[in-house]
Amino acid sequence: MQDASTDLPAAGISPPPGPQPGLTLVATPIGNLDDISPRALAALAGADAVLCEDTRVTSKLLARHGISITLWPLHDHNEEAQLPGLLARLRDGAALVLVSDAGTPLMSDPGFRLVRAAIAAGVPVHGIPGANAAVLALILSGLPPHPFMFVGFLPAKAGARDAELARFKAMEQAGLSATLVFYEAPHRAAETLAALAASLGETRPAALARELTKRFEEVRRGSLAVLAQGALDDPPRGEVVLLVGPAPNEAMGQASLDDALAVAMAAMSLRDAAASVALAHGLPRKSVYARALELAAEKKRPD
Repeated sequence: MQDASTDLPAAGISPPPGPQPGLTLVATPIGNLDDISPRALAALAGADAVLCEDTRVTSKLLARHGISITLWPLHDHNEEAQLPGLLARLRDGAALVLVSDAGTPLMSDPGFRLVRAAIAAGVPVHGIPGANAAVLALILSGLPPHPFMFVGFLPAKAGARDAELARFKAMEQAGLSATLVFYEAPHRAAETLAALAASLGETRPAALARELTKRFEEVRRGSLAVLAQGALDDPPRGEVVLLVGPAPNEAMGQASLDDALAVAMAAMSLRDAAASVALAHGLPRKSVYARALELAAEKKRPD
């Protein structure tokens, strides 16, 4: 998407290339260490400190690009305790950069509590975009790219996972039509695909993307049932993104619509009945309401 302002940026319009006071969220490569922008490297090189999930992972990226900077670990287990000290430094004008081990910060990674606290404290928060596994997998999948819903990781335990999938199934029955995007550990891919097939339908189109931007990058495409069996026969390795295409549009016949309206109209007002049936079957509310009016008129007509 482009506009006239992207052709010849006016002086002072583009963000400065170097570090800025406040908190800067920087996207890092998801595999290929060269997938990082000059702006991101400038922010990393000029920061007072870089907050990262695992200093060992981030240090490899910085070494690749000749950057030496102070690294502070920030992860799920220490983020809450680190907030007061980090906010104090940010209020004093420090330039801190937040990265995750790979990809865009906060996307199924730590940092949300810090960002929310910084915003609440009036600290400037900046962002430098870059690699994101979910978006890359989406555009490679062959599934409808929009709308899409990024879910992240499903619960690891079967009971909680199945309850979450039942919630998505109910949302689809209420009209949700979007490509669903999940992250998953490779050793759970087959089990999760089987659960997706059981909940959302074995024939749903889907994709499994792994090792994106790396040497063994692969995108498997097919139905959920086929992908589940494939993950059993040939278990994927490396980081995995699972994608499920939108629920199919099932045409509702006139007789079925009339039956659904008749049941709903016996229990609620005409307007509420029409709204309920439209929501449940993903139909235009106006057309369902018009049919409800016709049925009501027919019922009042003498035989």
